[in-house]
Amino acid sequence: LAIVLVDARHGVVEQTLRHAAVAALLRVPHVVLAVNKMDLVGYGQREFDRIVADFAERAGGPRPPRFTPVPVSALLGDNVVERSAHMDWYRGPTLLDLLETVPVGAGAADAPVRFPVQYVIRHGDSRYYAGQLASGTLRVGDRVTVHPSGTTSEITAIDALGTPVAAAHAPQSVSVRLADQRDVARGDMLTSGVDVPALTQEVRGAVCHLTDRPLRVGDRVLVRHTTRTVKGIVQDLGGAAELTANDLGRIALRTSRPLALDAYAVSRCTGAFLLIDPADGATLTAGMVDL
Repeated sequence: LAIVLVDARHGVVEQTLRHAAVAALLRVPHVVLAVNKMDLVGYGQREFDRIVADFAERAGGPRPPRFTPVPVSALLGDNVVERSAHMDWYRGPTLLDLLETVPVGAGAADAPVRFPVQYVIRHGDSRYYAGQLASGTLRVGDRVTVHPSGTTSEITAIDALGTPVAAAHAPQSVSVRLADQRDVARGDMLTSGVDVPALTQEVRGAVCHLTDRPLRVGDRVLVRHTTRTVKGIVQDLGGAAELTANDLGRIALRTSRPLALDAYAVSRCTGAFLLIDPADGATLTAGMVDL
């Protein structure tokens, strides 16, 4: 859920539309349009309705947000926790009511298994592979595939906070032991089942540029995806010459080594990436994978 805040005195401004565009880009399923400072416009329904209509018309884009408008006064608490006596014309829920009752989708534990390896723990002759389970459920006895190598093995033990467990559910942080001494390292990913990620060096998606340093075609960057960091080169910016701070755009990258990708619509963890400046480690761009 995202809350887009609007000043009732100024209505929908460029920043409002940018926030709505970012919410759409991130595929946020629920948007609350909180029209604040209603006390400064006399708690007028006409002003509120005008802002709601303006937002609905101008914040469309390719994926118009599904939004719920709420008139509020944060200063005086109107429609924040308790219903406002000043706006009896408003029959909808308060902001808190919305936050407490908004429906949520299926949890990450119900999704396909994605376990990015963060580090390797050597204990005697055994190796444990530690990380945060990005999605799905892992169980002792499950067959898993290691990406990008494609080798397979079986989980023989799962450890959570020093305690052996039979299963782990996203987003738990655990360490797992495999039946074989496989060559598994930080940045590799374990999956289970037939629903596997796309293994590719070609990355395409939507991006939001985060810094004043422009991003141009031909730039060499580091691509950080889950726990894996590889070199990459920008091949295309959707026809744009460059991206500057706060620009939204499209990108095509080629990486030096394969990445195990899901579409962002499927997984916000394995479908997201960052572009890093190799010179100083600064974060340049946040991206969402399209497949």
